[in-house]
Amino acid sequence: MKAYLALLAEYLGTFLLTLVILTTTNAFIIGTVLVVIILLIGSISGAVVNPAISFVMYLQSKLTLLEFFYYISVQMLGAASSYGVYRMVA
Repeated sequence: MKAYLALLAEYLGTFLLTLVILTTTNAFIIGTVLVVIILLIGSISGAVVNPAISFVMYLQSKLTLLEFFYYISVQMLGAASSYGVYRMVA
């Protein structure tokens, strides 16, 4: 159950971060949202919310290969969903 919750947290965190990046160019707002995401989901999934960071965590053996693929899959799905919502609204 905890693994599913971590994947859901990664999806939602990536979705929110990507949506904020798409809607603003203000680095302060983006950084603030990232801090909020880390505080909200950090204890659940580590608040990776970035496939590049997931890759580094895999290289450091903090994620197994299977976890790595799950993480990047939900992160890319979250980013793609965010882009879809952005296109519908904007």
